[in-house]
Amino acid sequence: MAFHSSQCCRLICRTHAAKALRIVRVPAGDKLLQRGYSVTKEENQPYSEVTEAKAQPVQEVVVAHGHRRVLKDVLPFSEFLTDAFGRRHSYLRISLTEKCNLRCQYCMPEEGVKLTPRSQLLTTEEVLTLARLFVHEGVEKIRLTGGEPLIRPDVLHIIAEMRKLEGLKTIAITTNGINLARVLPGLKKAGVDLLNISLDSLVPAKFEFIVRRKGFHKVIEGIDKAVEMGYNPVKVNCVVMRGLNEDELLDFVALTEKKPLDVRFIEYMPFDGNKWNFKKMVSYAEMLDHIKQQWPNLEPLPGDETGTAKAFRVPGFKGQLGFITSMSDNFCGSCNRLRITADGNLKVCLFGNSEVSLRDFLRSGASDEELLQIIGAAVGRKKKQHAGMFNISQMKNRPMILIGG
Repeated sequence: MAFHSSQCCRLICRTHAAKALRIVRVPAGDKLLQRGYSVTKEENQPYSEVTEAKAQPVQEVVVAHGHRRVLKDVLPFSEFLTDAFGRRHSYLRISLTEKCNLRCQYCMPEEGVKLTPRSQLLTTEEVLTLARLFVHEGVEKIRLTGGEPLIRPDVLHIIAEMRKLEGLKTIAITTNGINLARVLPGLKKAGVDLLNISLDSLVPAKFEFIVRRKGFHKVIEGIDKAVEMGYNPVKVNCVVMRGLNEDELLDFVALTEKKPLDVRFIEYMPFDGNKWNFKKMVSYAEMLDHIKQQWPNLEPLPGDETGTAKAFRVPGFKGQLGFITSMSDNFCGSCNRLRITADGNLKVCLFGNSEVSLRDFLRSGASDEELLQIIGAAVGRKKKQHAGMFNISQMKNRPMILIGG
């Protein structure tokens, strides 16, 4: 078993005593904060806090003749990716581009957004450098997002290189599906494990109204091809907005009867320029009640402890459905996600407006250890939970397209 050098000295053998939580303070005047470290106002604090993880015990069992056998060697999770509340961030979302071939109402303003100059976006090597660093520290899942990640010319190369990273278990992509059917064979060959495809309406004209572009049939073709190529489940993301598509809930659930789809209904979330309004948000409770009127035997499914979706299945259906309840019932307590924007900023919370520029630090020639100190400081400042739907709607944050989901 390969150990991280920073962890070897902390290996605890055959003990049930957890190490006490320790806070490491890094003074703002430290050289780490003087080498091209770019921060927003919220991040520029007199002290940065890095929270060290609690070491987990090695489990033992008594077998015949009183001999003890170690069941599992459990190393302390990286202190750099563990926050002050003990949340271990093993899931990284990387935005590959700010560009998109759609203009979804909930994602970007109607007038579009000002794109970051190409020179300020992460290069291929910078993306891979950060991916290697995070995976070395314990990230097991990377999701590639955008904009629309499939319009980045080197996306297959990036995936193939990430596939070589030891310890990375899952590579996922979130796509609008427009180019999916064409590039899917290449994605599968390169090593993509999971697909999330956005589809907000099953009515072509309504689809075009929501995304402000044509392409409905291309998305459907992409979903069908993903099923045909063995992806199971194929996740279909639907942002539910009152007055637009809440009348299609039952039609979406019906899709799961004969196909291995995981339809995920997402509560409408506020971001800059999407004209969020509480009255347009359809809550999880309301959606669930409506679906149960049609399928009263809808059964809940056990979820993964760090998962975001509340999962259900109609008995006898091949697929399932889920609800992403970011607004009405947050899942902050089990959050294990970090985000890197296309221009290289680390966001520790989707709804937080503080960011740290890893790009600037990389380009200043920082070592891995220095990068980890900055990452650890940002993760250590992650709040217990986001501010709630009404406060979030008043906060300044990027449009969703410039965050990467």
